[in-house]
Amino acid sequence: MSRFGLHGTLIAQPGQRDALAQLLLGGTKDASALPGCELYMVSIDETDENAVHVTEVWRSEADHKASLQRPEVRETITKGRPMIAGFGGSTRLTVLGGLGLD
Repeated sequence: MSRFGLHGTLIAQPGQRDALAQLLLGGTKDASALPGCELYMVSIDETDENAVHVTEVWRSEADHKASLQRPEVRETITKGRPMIAGFGGSTRLTVLGGLGLD
């Protein structure tokens, strides 16, 4: 069974990378808050002091789209916008599986 995945890069305002990363991680404490999400990984770039990478795996694209309507996700987006200077790109993925994914 293939899944829907995304990998994207957010470019933080100077000095805001760690705060942005922590904000993004804040919504990952309770897996039941994001139905259909199988992986949500936030990473900082070792070579770019402003880059935050987010990798997501969802049961389906519909699950991902539904998550964007959840109040807690909308709140995170609203809080994060001022910290973001731009976007470094985004890649849509068809996830076939891997370690940690059933």
